[in-house]
Order: sequence, then structure tokens, then C-alpha cells
Amino acid sequence: MIPPSAPLTLQQLTAHVEDHVFGTASSADIPAELARRSVGIELEWLTSYRDHAERVSLDQLTALIADLDPLPCHSRLTVEPGGQLELSSARFDTLNDALHGTATDLFMVDQACAERRIDLVALGTDPIRPPRRVLDAPRYDAMEQFFDADGRAGRMMMCNTASIQVNLGLGAPDEVADRWRLANALGPTLTACFANSPFHEGHPTGWQSSRLQAWWHLDPTRATPPCAGRSPVECWSDYALDARVMLIRTPDGCSHPITDRLTFREWMADGHELGAPSLDDFVYHLTTLFPPVRPRGWFEIRYIDALPTPFWQVATAVLHALLEHAETRARAWAAIEGTTDLWIDAAQLGLAEPRLAQASRAVFLAALDALDEESGEDGTHDVVRGYFDRWVARERTPADDRLDAWRRDGTLIPVRESPVPYARELISELGPT
Repeated sequence: MIPPSAPLTLQQLTAHVEDHVFGTASSADIPAELARRSVGIELEWLTSYRDHAERVSLDQLTALIADLDPLPCHSRLTVEPGGQLELSSARFDTLNDALHGTATDLFMVDQACAERRIDLVALGTDPIRPPRRVLDAPRYDAMEQFFDADGRAGRMMMCNTASIQVNLGLGAPDEVADRWRLANALGPTLTACFANSPFHEGHPTGWQSSRLQAWWHLDPTRATPPCAGRSPVECWSDYALDARVMLIRTPDGCSHPITDRLTFREWMADGHELGAPSLDDFVYHLTTLFPPVRPRGWFEIRYIDALPTPFWQVATAVLHALLEHAETRARAWAAIEGTTDLWIDAAQLGLAEPRLAQASRAVFLAALDALDEESGEDGTHDVVRGYFDRWVARERTPADDRLDAWRRDGTLIPVRESPVPYARELISELGPT
């Protein structure tokens, strides 16, 4: 915490949300028009070493990251608390550039992991191991203590889950509200379409997305969707104010977990023995909120389970197509009518829920029409169509395939495959590795 020179006001807080969260002030080095149309992708992967029960040590992961820095297309590779690897792409101006750049860097990561006998596992939850942290840091120490006060879901989320985060620009100023609401409203339908985490601790959980099950058991003031009935700035400001304070940082570098259910609004009004909040504390507080869609000067869409290639590309392309144009957004709104609150049904039943099955077909067809006009010869439309034919049209999910394999022979973890298709072409572009 940086000691404030004057009390933080609601006007300062709201101005920050308007300018930096739902505006492009935080992207001052990028022209506003490009920032508003930017595309980025974050891919998380569960990791294991030699056998699936053994976690990769922090030393091994740190050495891997150092050896790969810099990646050809400027992605950033980081470690999550349970040893998950996260590949965060650079910001790209187009969908096709984002898909190609992320795939290129992921290919390099996969090859380096294979050489070190590190497996990258594309599942939304760890199917075998109990949650255990390999990463110690003041933030994660405080986060673990904060979540432990409410049960085990916090450790599960921190250490045993992996997702795809699709980062899409805000759009033109007159589009922001519609894009924000639609990104949230699509959550149940797309959660169901891409569910890929049916196991935990060696057994089926009864949920298609056990990852979302864990998220749904977290502190609801920071993990449930925000309201959608007012302006995005008002909704997000109130959401942040009414969320509990996870931790307070002090000038000595410590992070103190706050387990007495203090909201940020109450902290502003009543203070705390560790001090009153500053704008810097509010900005940090925003990083501790984990709703399905988090605004950050762009929309960070967080509700999709980790998937292998090329299916993370499908999720990215579908979301981009559905949000990008007014006509496609209108089709999407019509398709998901009556499904926008079905978060639990989506996570538990997937496309076995009839309303979600019907909505999923309609949103995929809308996305396919948009991609048919835009994708040209890059193959994205064909890959999305393949996903539709293989799963969505049949009212199935990747989790259904995983459950079928488990019923046949007890398989909990899919056989390792290279996470990048067209590896031969990538090798020819990058040269020997």
C-alpha cells in the first residue's frame, strides 16, 4: 500500500474505471483505434514431470523460461501457483495474426518441454493430484490464506486449474456496452461448448467443467458475473467496491490477508488499522477480482477450459467473430435468449442441457458465417466448422470424449500430442531448434 496524500474519493475511483478500464488511457503507447480492436490470447497448461503424479519444480520451470526468452512472436511465459505454465501472447491487430503468433510461440515451448520431459496437459482441472503450490510469493501466500477461510476451492483454483483467456479490445466507444454485456451473456453457452474438465482426484466429478465448479465456490463477491443492467462503468465500479478486500500491502513489502469480510467500500469509509486505501490500492484490488469477464482496457474473457490445439484457436475465433460486428452480435443475442443465467447448468451438464445445446448451434453458425467472410484461406473457418461437426452439432463436448476414454480403459489424461498443427511448416519458418 502506498500511503495516500488525501482520502480516495468515489469520483477518483469512477474516473479511473472510465479512463483506464473501459477506456484506452492505459494503452497510451498504442493508437486508440488499434487498441480498441486488439486481440490477445493467454493459454494455461497443467504441467507434470516424468509421470503425471510429479509436479514440475519451480527451478525447472524458471530454467525453461530463461532458456526460451525471448520467444519469436514476443509471448510472455510465466508460472502459476501450482506449476501451471501460462503463455501470454503479445497484442495483435488481427485475429489471424494472434492465432499464428501464439501458435508459433507455443510450438517453441512445446518442443523445449518435450526435451526436458515436461508434459503440457490441456485440461481445465488436474485429474489426479491434490492441490499444492510450487510458487511462493507474498501475493499467493495471502491469497491462499484468504481463500482457506472459506474452504478448499481457493487452493483448487490456484493450483489445479487451467484456462484459456481471450483478450479482445473494447471496440468503438458506441459498441463498448453491447460488447461487454454480450461477452458476459455468452458465458454459459460457450462454457458448455468448450467444457474439458470432468475429473478431480482420480474420479469423475459429475461436472463437465470442474474448473468452473471450483470458481463457483470461491468468494462470490469477486468470482461471480457483474450486473448487466446499467452502464459498464457503474456496474464495474459497484462490483469492485462491494468485493471483499483480499489483502493489504504495507510499505515493508508484506501482503496481509484480510479475512474479516471487509469490502473495498467499507475500507474507504471506515479505514483499517493498516491504513486507508489509495488509488494505487484500488488499482491493485482490481487485479484480485476474477469474474468470468474482467475489463482491463480490454475484455479478458476467462470462462473457457484449457484445450489442446487447434481447439483453443476455435474458442478464440468464435468469441472474436461473435463480438466483432453489430449484425453478428444481434444474431448471438437472439441465439442465447433464456440461457444467460445458466452458469451452473453449463458447468455441470454441458450441451446435455437442451437450451444450451440449441443456443450453441446458433452461435456457432453465426460465428461461422462471420468467419467465412473474413478468414480467407487461413483455414480458421474450416477448423471451427470441424469443431462444430465433431461436438456442437452432436450435443457433445471435449469432456464427453474424456469420460468415454475413462469408461473404456480408465484413462484420465489424454495422450500427449504436439499443441501446434502444421508443425512442419512452423519448423521451416523458424529454422532448426
